[in-house]
Amino acid sequence: MKYFEPIALALVALLLPAAHQPDPATRQLCSNQTGMHDGYFFTFWKSSGDACMTLGQRGGYTTDYRLGTRENLVAGKGWRVGSQTRTIGYKVNQFEAGTNSYQTLYGWSTDPLIEYYIVEDWGSNFTPPGDDAKPLGTVRSDGGTYTIYRTQRVEQPSIRGTQTFYQYWSVRTQRQTFGEDRKITFANHVAAWRKAGMQLGTMHYQVLATEGFGSTGNSAVTLWQE
Repeated sequence: MKYFEPIALALVALLLPAAHQPDPATRQLCSNQTGMHDGYFFTFWKSSGDACMTLGQRGGYTTDYRLGTRENLVAGKGWRVGSQTRTIGYKVNQFEAGTNSYQTLYGWSTDPLIEYYIVEDWGSNFTPPGDDAKPLGTVRSDGGTYTIYRTQRVEQPSIRGTQTFYQYWSVRTQRQTFGEDRKITFANHVAAWRKAGMQLGTMHYQVLATEGFGSTGNSAVTLWQE
């Protein structure tokens, strides 16, 4: 019997239903931090104010925020290391943008230090990056047209402390509607930026972010890699 017991136990194990593996618990963040959750990198940063982010399964997250006049929030999920050739799939199930919030592919490069945005949707009173930014061209991608900009931040917070650095922008000329699967082919924007003399460096993190400035809002977002 002792020779057949392991085989019998193995057969029993095969016949029994697999044990249920609980889904990773959701996690709420209300203070600044970065990390990993259910296979995705996340970042949550606010200058101050009443704002929280709830990490959901896989690439899902929600935000809720009530920001004062000069308060800023950036929250999102994505990848610890960005890619210039990544195609990002996403679905925005809910987005209350208030006066000045937007949904954006967001990330950084180093050497040179660059902060970049692919802006898909925004609030009622402000179209990023603002009226003072000079258009440098356009790019067609994923069923829409984006206007390209380059702006500069002088002695402002960055992933390398307080620095002066450029921001690269691609902003849709027509806002995306939410509730449907969408995608961002990042390589198209990288190529258009390069043509305009805007080079990225070594890729740092890359997330699909909800950003708010002096606004009240909320979002529910899911992302994945195509």
